[in-house]
Amino acid sequence: MEEKKRIERLIEGVKRELSGFNMPYVTEVSEKSRDPFRVLVSCLLSLRTKDEVTAPASERLFKRGATPEALCALPLKTIERLIYPVGFYRVKARNIKAVCRELIERYDSKVPDRVEELLKLRGVGRKTATLVVSMGYGRPAICVDTHVHRITNRWGVVSTSTPHKTELSLYRVVPERYWIELNTLLVAFGQNVCKPISPHCSICGIQRYCRRIGVGKSR
Repeated sequence: MEEKKRIERLIEGVKRELSGFNMPYVTEVSEKSRDPFRVLVSCLLSLRTKDEVTAPASERLFKRGATPEALCALPLKTIERLIYPVGFYRVKARNIKAVCRELIERYDSKVPDRVEELLKLRGVGRKTATLVVSMGYGRPAICVDTHVHRITNRWGVVSTSTPHKTELSLYRVVPERYWIELNTLLVAFGQNVCKPISPHCSICGIQRYCRRIGVGKSR
């Protein structure tokens, strides 16, 4: 099968597989608010933290302030208390406070819409930056986290050693119409079907298009 067609069938198949599954919390934030600042803060909170913890922590924080000015005005201890028990909550509280200050002082309280500028903000890595650009601003960008990196290598779509190399490779092979939604699809797919250890290959509807690179044990 032509590789382009195989990639399209993999992605379209994932869409069908995920009907009924919950989408990542940051995706819900972007769809409900269309606010790059909320997407940015939610993404910072979600790092190394499960959605069931991130979601209520984000909502508690946004009730106290949903703008850089409002959150910057909160005492650090208050931010810590509101976002607990997200992972590394003290570090994240400091980063959120610093990011809000940077947005106010350097960007007129507006979240940058380019990856290069977002990477200048404290605590913002490439995953967060591309997610803000794609989910917050609706601009074509591929956000690569551990799920996207693992699954696209498992599919044999790319053969890369780091998420950044995966991102660069995916831009060359994935049709642009899928760029924004790819992270949402593969995070949900990776959490429910294509798990890191012993994926559920026996119930996967796209198994015939997957090369199962690196898969030893499966269910």
